[in-house]
Amino acid sequence: MGTNSRRIVLSSIIVLIVAAAVAGVVVWDEYYRVPTNVAYVTEENGKIDIIDLATMKVVRSVQPADVAPRGEGITDDGKYLITADKDSSDIAVFSTPRLKLVAREHIGDNPEFIKLDPAGDRVFATFEPGSSGGPPSPNAAADDDDDDANEPPAQIASFHVDTWTPGPVSTAGQETEGLEFSPDGKYLLVANEAQNNIGIFDAKTGAHVRDVNLKPYGLRPRDIKISPQHTFYAVTMEASGTLLKMDMDFNVLKSVSTAAKPYGESFDRAGKRIFVAAAMAQLLQVFDADSLNLIAEIPIGKRCWHFTFTPDDSKILLACGRSNNIVIVDPNSYKQIGTIEGINLPWGIVTYPRSFGSLGLP
Repeated sequence: MGTNSRRIVLSSIIVLIVAAAVAGVVVWDEYYRVPTNVAYVTEENGKIDIIDLATMKVVRSVQPADVAPRGEGITDDGKYLITADKDSSDIAVFSTPRLKLVAREHIGDNPEFIKLDPAGDRVFATFEPGSSGGPPSPNAAADDDDDDANEPPAQIASFHVDTWTPGPVSTAGQETEGLEFSPDGKYLLVANEAQNNIGIFDAKTGAHVRDVNLKPYGLRPRDIKISPQHTFYAVTMEASGTLLKMDMDFNVLKSVSTAAKPYGESFDRAGKRIFVAAAMAQLLQVFDADSLNLIAEIPIGKRCWHFTFTPDDSKILLACGRSNNIVIVDPNSYKQIGTIEGINLPWGIVTYPRSFGSLGLP
């Protein structure tokens, strides 16, 4: 073989090696790399969407069989997305590179809320066997002592991350909503909507410790969040339109009125502001975290229950279930700056890297 022929063969081999390497990188990137700078949206009709936060476009959607996802959480390493599935009475676990279903664990009727503990090694899920999954009656604000008292209590299931083996199950009140933890992860805090209290549980054993009565301050607590500095808790109360501030011993320090039907809430990363989604008023309200004075109100869409900051804190994305879109807000100018359309009945939204939001950090 002549010199030129050897050069041609060698060049061809190099081209093949480079092509194989590039193909390998593409395969690795698509099937194994954990997506980053993305948001995950659950649609109650069964789909899960991935939004590229650089372009604010949906880049992947999947619709697993028999899944009607609502609450969701992302593991600390971004490898797994966990959803609470309304119609199938279970949680579903997806590996994030392709949103491939890797596990399903039965818990009970009407799963709704997902929360990972501060250590990131356990996931907690609420389910409500006595709830139809709908909103409270129109008379709930005037009389909350309705049929809820005769319904089976809600439960909180727990699972170990990676193995998905079950842990303790706690019995809560009627219609559990938001979940939060004490700073050390020792206690699990539960907003019991129909009982107007916060339930406190031993996170390790699931044992009930005590309840904190909130009825003197408002009706139907929906969300509870700890401040980033671990100095106080904020609670939204839907039926009365109330935002509460509680110290670390669960004493109420201050309460203020919100617009109609507050639900999801989040601190900003600095802990200076509290953002509250007032769903019926179609407003995202912003409160000073220290004084609870109202700073701003931003018009949003219909039934915007949950929202998240982007990982760089430059935007807020709200899942607006009855507008069938994601509303994008600038958290500094307090203006709506865009929407992402074509998403049907969005319920939850979280990001990876994990960011502050009603279903996310702290």
